[in-house]
Amino acid sequence: MRIVMMGTGTFAEPTFEAILEAFGTDVVGLVTQPERDGGNKRGSTRQTGKGMSHIARGSQRVAIIQPESINTSEGVAQLREMLPDLLVVAAYGQILSREVLTIPTLGTINVHASLLPKYRGAAPVAYAILNGEKQTGVTIIKVTPGLDSGDIILQESRAIHADDTTGSLEARLAGLGARLAVAAVSQYKAGPVAGTKQDPALVTKAPKITKNFGLIDWSQPAVSIERFVRAMQPWPTAYTFLHRPGKEPMRVIVNRAHVSEFEGMVRGDITTGLLCSGDLVGTLGVASPSGDLLIIDELQPAGKKKMTAEEFIRGYPLTAGMRFGPETLS
Repeated sequence: MRIVMMGTGTFAEPTFEAILEAFGTDVVGLVTQPERDGGNKRGSTRQTGKGMSHIARGSQRVAIIQPESINTSEGVAQLREMLPDLLVVAAYGQILSREVLTIPTLGTINVHASLLPKYRGAAPVAYAILNGEKQTGVTIIKVTPGLDSGDIILQESRAIHADDTTGSLEARLAGLGARLAVAAVSQYKAGPVAGTKQDPALVTKAPKITKNFGLIDWSQPAVSIERFVRAMQPWPTAYTFLHRPGKEPMRVIVNRAHVSEFEGMVRGDITTGLLCSGDLVGTLGVASPSGDLLIIDELQPAGKKKMTAEEFIRGYPLTAGMRFGPETLS
């Protein structure tokens, strides 16, 4: 059986390595995204690790193609030349055309980081954290023209930890995905593979996250903002603007935070985004309309290094009227 891997970034790399190890000379090709200058165009599932091309070059038998789009006539022609029986896809970053899906003789499978039919789309891990899910997982599906709508071959769940970021959770799911992908390919080597239909009534979406998605909405409850901060790590990061009387707004990245009651803090008026300090030395809290505080543990002002709340307060002493919010306050 001739296997071609399609994927990009750290979520795909463990699957590629596992398939190379398990199936040896059966793995004949790799389709991966072109190298991006400085990684500026990468997203959370596009983070660079060892590099898919680097992994492939460790095996002389694996041909590598990196088309801008696999769906162009050139991309389709290059894929046909590999004569694949099975395509294994993980975080490739492009929706495959019907023409591409007709090329492999046995079909195409996808390693998807959610418990389908929940969180179909490009950012399933981030949305699972955003929505306060207690568990997620990996699903291996048969790829069809619909978005993540194919029959389920294998599925396994994992708990979401209270401190998980998209990066840490993806790393755990990547290892699980590699194991399940090997199991699924083994089924194809043994004979025809049946799948289970997804329940359309249970479908939820996880659309692509863009750079501007990271702007914090301080009108949300503190618990929602805390999840948002974790979901935006490592990309695009959660950010806001510091407003100080008489000064221009300053962009600030919020790296880590937790939720607290007002005990030990000066509550004052509950104004969205109002910065609070109090009896706890070095504590930086942001008032929430839900009646609690988001305690910021680590943040990074524009052009500065990451710093603790205590370091931040030393550099930017809190004064009346200081608040976080969008760049332009209404």
